[in-house]
This record gives sequence, C-alpha cells and structure tokens, in this order.
Amino acid sequence: MRLLTLHLVFVASLLALPAFSQSRPYIGYAYPAGGCQGATVQVKLGGQGLEGLTGVFITGDGITARVVEFQRALNNQEASLLGEQLRILKKSARETGAADMMSATMMSSGQAESGTGGPSRAGAPKSLIERIEQRTSGYVNQPATAALAHIGYVEVSISPDATPGQRELRLRTVRGISNPLPFYVGQLPENTRPAMRTSPKQILGKEHLALRKRPAEEVECAVEIPRTLNGQIASGEINRYRFKATKGQKLVISAAARQLVPFIADAVPGWFQPVLRLTDTAGKEVAFCDDHQFHPDPVILCEAPYTGEYLLEVYDAIYRGREDFVYRITIGEVPFLTSIFPLGGSADSPVSVKVQGWNIDPKALPLIRQETSGACRVTAANGRLVSNPLPFELTDFPDILEQEGNDTVAKAQRVNLPIVINGHIDKKDDWDVFRISGKSNQVIVAEVRARRFESPLDSIVKVTDASGRLLAHNDDAEDPFAGENTHNADSYVRIKLPADGAYYVHIGDTARNFGPECAYRLHLRRARPDFELRAVPSSLAIRSKGSGQVTVHVERKDGFAGPIKLSLANPPDGFTATPVSISSTSTLARLNVKTTLNATTQQVDLAIVGAATVDGKQITRQAVPAEDRMQAFLWRHLVPATSLATIVFDPSYQLPPKRVAPELPKSEPATPANVSTNAPKFTKSQVAGRLRQLKFLYEEDLLTDEFYLGKVAECASAMQN
Repeated sequence: MRLLTLHLVFVASLLALPAFSQSRPYIGYAYPAGGCQGATVQVKLGGQGLEGLTGVFITGDGITARVVEFQRALNNQEASLLGEQLRILKKSARETGAADMMSATMMSSGQAESGTGGPSRAGAPKSLIERIEQRTSGYVNQPATAALAHIGYVEVSISPDATPGQRELRLRTVRGISNPLPFYVGQLPENTRPAMRTSPKQILGKEHLALRKRPAEEVECAVEIPRTLNGQIASGEINRYRFKATKGQKLVISAAARQLVPFIADAVPGWFQPVLRLTDTAGKEVAFCDDHQFHPDPVILCEAPYTGEYLLEVYDAIYRGREDFVYRITIGEVPFLTSIFPLGGSADSPVSVKVQGWNIDPKALPLIRQETSGACRVTAANGRLVSNPLPFELTDFPDILEQEGNDTVAKAQRVNLPIVINGHIDKKDDWDVFRISGKSNQVIVAEVRARRFESPLDSIVKVTDASGRLLAHNDDAEDPFAGENTHNADSYVRIKLPADGAYYVHIGDTARNFGPECAYRLHLRRARPDFELRAVPSSLAIRSKGSGQVTVHVERKDGFAGPIKLSLANPPDGFTATPVSISSTSTLARLNVKTTLNATTQQVDLAIVGAATVDGKQITRQAVPAEDRMQAFLWRHLVPATSLATIVFDPSYQLPPKRVAPELPKSEPATPANVSTNAPKFTKSQVAGRLRQLKFLYEEDLLTDEFYLGKVAECASAMQN
C-alpha cells in the first residue's frame, strides 16, 4: 500500500509539471489571408512556438478577432493513444448502439465546432469519436516542414465600413508575440476552398505518396464574378475555377501570393510563384501570365472575347506546394492601376496625378496634398470599388517634369541643384540627358527612384563632363533595406567634381524597356549625409521586471560616416533603455529595453530613434521595425513592419486547464480492466513524457475519464514493476 501511494504521489507531481518552454512565436501562413467587408471569417494559421495561444491582433479600423482553438502537432505516441481510444469508443458504440454512444460522449463544456479542417461556423457540437477522427486525420509522421506544424484557429469579424486594403495580423501567446503577416479586407464576395491538411515530407523516389488527395468535387469550382478566390496549392496541384463572362468585359484577374507570404522557408525561389491560365471550355488558351511587370504575382488584363463560360487555372510555376502556398485572386470588371505619373511630388504643393489602368475613372483620383515629406500610397476608384495601391513619394525638394527631346548632350535639359525630375523612358534605347553646373571638389549625387515606386524601369545612370569623358556610372545600387525587393534596379552615383564647369547626367534603361509605365524620379543634389534605421525583430517579449534586446541596423546615405546615438522615443511608463551608440565603423548595435512591469494585458508599441550630428546640426530618424528573413537559403532581407509590438509576461504564469483531470484514488485501487498486469518497467523520464501526453490529450477533450485514469494507472504500475 505504502509503495503504491508513493508512486501515485510521484505521478501526481509529474502531472503538475508546467509545459515546456517555447521560443518566439512564429506564423508561416494565414488561410484565408483576408475577408470581405461585413463578413466573419474563420482563419487557420500554421506556425511554431504557439503553445499558450491567448490572443490575436490585427491593425486598422473596423476589425476584431478572437482565438478559437490551438492544436499542437501530434507525435507518434499521442497518435497511437488516440487510435487506441478510438477503437475502444467504436467497439462500445457497436455494443451499446451508435445513438446512445453519440449522446453520451458529447462535450459538456467548451465544445469544439464542426467543420472541415477546424472549427465550424455553425458551432454544432461533435461527438468524441468525431473529434478524435478529425484530430488524427491531419496527423503526419513526417511533415514537409516543422515550422508550420502548430495550428491556430482565429475568428475575424470585419465591419461593413472597414477600410479596404492590407492589415497586419499577429498572434500572442503567454510568453511572446509573433511576426506579422498580411491580412486583407476585401470588397467583393469571397470563395474559400477547404483548408489543407499538413503536407507530408517528400521522399526521393516516393514523391507520389506526398501528393494531395483532393476530393473530386474540389478540383474545379463554379463561381460568379466579381469575386475573390482563396486557396492553397499542394505539390503538383492545379486549382480550377469556372465562371461566366460577357463579350467585351474588361476582365482583371489579379493574384496575391508573394505579397501574402513574402519569403517561404526552405524553397527556391523563396516564394510561391503562381501561374494564371485562362481558357475556354474546350481548353483553348485565352490568356496566360506568370509575372506582372517585375512582380512574381501575375495579373491577367483582357477583354472577354465572347459571351460564355471560361476556366481559370492557378498553379505553381514549377509545381511545388504545401500549406503556405496561399493565394487570393480577385476576378471581375474591377479597377486596377497599372501605372501613375508622376511617381511623386513636392510636399508643399498640390500634385496632379495621371493614371493608367483598367476600369479606372481618371477623375476619381484626388489631388494629393501633404505637408510632410515621405512615402504614401494612392488608389483609384470605380464607384465604391477601390483599386490596388501604388506608392507615391513626397519630398521637400523642387519638383519638375522632364522636357522631351533631351536625348543628347546638345539637347540636354538644363536644371539647377537641388531638383527632382519626373520622367519616362518612352522609346527604345532612349536616354534622357540633364545639364548641371558644378564647382571643383563639390560632391554631387544622382539617385534614381523608380523600382522602389513600382516602376518596371531598370535604370542606368552615368555622369560625363563637357568633353564627353565618362566620370562615373552605376546600374544597380545595393539597398540593404530593400525589404521584399530582390532586384536592386535603382541607380545611385556620388561623385566629387574635378573642376568648375558643365556636367551631364544621363539616364536610360539597361534592359531596353520603354513605355509610359517606365517612369522615374531622378534626384540631383549636393551630397546630403543622412541615415536610415531598421529594428529587428518587429516584436519583443520581456519577462517581468526584466529586459529584452533589439538589433538596430543602419544604412548610411551620401557618405555619412558619423556615430549614431540610439534611444527609446517617449517610452511609455514602465519602459526604459540606456542609450547606446553605433560607431562610425559599425552597421548595427543592440539596444536593451528594460521594464519595471510584471505583465501587460495588451501589446505596447515602442519607438526607437537614432540621433546624429551632420554639418553641425542634429538630425533624428526613427527606426522602422522589421523581420530578418532568408531567401533561397542565402540572401537575407529586412522586411518592414508597422510597429515594434512589445509585451511583458510573467514566466511563472500558466494558462488554466481547459479540463481538469479527475483525481487519482487515495488508496490502493482495483486494477482497471484496461491495465495490463504484465506492463514493462519504464524510467522516470519515460513515464513523465507519457503523463504529459495524456494530460495534453485529456485537456483537449480527446480522452474519456476511464481511459485517462487507466493509462495513468498503467504508468504507476510501470514504475512499481
């Protein structure tokens, strides 16, 4: 008796062990990656480190969200336990009658919702048999990527007047806050395919075993346009949509994929590369696109050639696929901007913008007036529908238009520094030439801003003197803060002039592209030393009364080589940071953020600033939060985010159990019917692991009391033997 009691005390102590520690939460995809105004959407998120999931944050107005459920990845032993429990339940159901069994095993509280691949919208309770079958149906012994194995379900409610466009979605756990992912508020009705289950790892020579077994009724969907289509692409899969259109309709079929998950881990290229193919019902190709200008996300712009049915296909260019190959396709006679001109203007005066695109009312784009310099985004409209946004730059420099005919030195357009010139490369092998006057030893800069503002121009710049001698040239200037951009196509030249006189700045397109969309903004100025900052990562979790660290990267501009002092800007109560400096020879520094708080109930947005002295004046720049992402196993990118989201957590806090396990008997119990009397002996570590598995499964409402107690008794018996 005493020996068994000691074993039961040990078992109880193991059950009280806290869950294992976790790293920073990470989300690799959200599906669907958006919803329509006025809708409530169930979103499935795959990632890792999501244990203790407590909250979801989405930026912007008119949108709320709540966590519905979290599912850990099952291991082999847990899948085996659930299989054993399922066999017992089914045997009992056959013996006692299915109807009675279904009623007896309904959840008494905290019931999960029914549905495909997760909670349902209807909220109908499910039997224990159904819950186990659903939970085990997604079990994969070797998932394609462990980084997507944890699954969270959230419910997002979007108000009818929510501003359309991109937001940021993050998850919060008891010990951290995740990276952000894009989430879109749409204006059209939406069609969402059932969410994918976990993709299995492909084995060389047995790739067919990893292919998705999609039900026949899901291969092709019939939809009415205009509509937004949500889907995921599995390895080797093609999704098809059948729709009707009228002859002459100006169809826009725009895919969002790379912009939903900018960089996919363990993939070359490092993003989902969707292909769109439009055919008639006989299979004859009407339109095809795999890239839109320089963007991997394709856009088909075509007039419907006849009235009738069409078939749209979407697939990966090299037939890859898994859960994070998520897409949103907008299809219909909807507004779409292909280009704007100019790409920017002066901040202190109104700017009139000319637009090109499909289904656009040119009068619907308002004049832009903003008192401060910087980048913003502009859209056009067609009735209530808003187009895709394009970036627009506002500066504090004088702003002029290029004068055509300036394609030689003899016809060069004369300009005075500083100036920003808005122009086009409008014919093949075109060069635009500008004449400036300079002084000996004067340092001047010629900088092109085009690709950064969605222009397909691949610029090249050269500087010559009056005799035609080449003094400097540049094709692609490396930009460490280019974010998602993988081709630094904009040019930059900084040169010290050798003598007083006239100089000529030439700009062309190295790829020989031309047309109204090949616009540029050419900044000509005397060197103005400056810097930009990025703060990595874009979220911070700090222990109670502890500290956390942020890495701040610097990009030096126009030859700036001075030190930069970093600090927190107007920190909220309870947060401090000792200022640190980035030396003139360094490109990064680490800032320690401290807190006197025990915990925060909501995220706090911190701001880091850098101050430096340039030409006797102090300038201050705020660090842009960013995520450090790897592309194609090698190249790293700092992808900007909207905020440095910060929480303070109590490391001793544990979420209350969803279901309290029954107490073990205080005296020697009779051996349960399902406990083997010849159970082998296990180590304390093995027993502890088994008990944790039982505890997790029981709290998920996947085990009956009888089965749970029987397995706990087996553990005690194993220790006793």
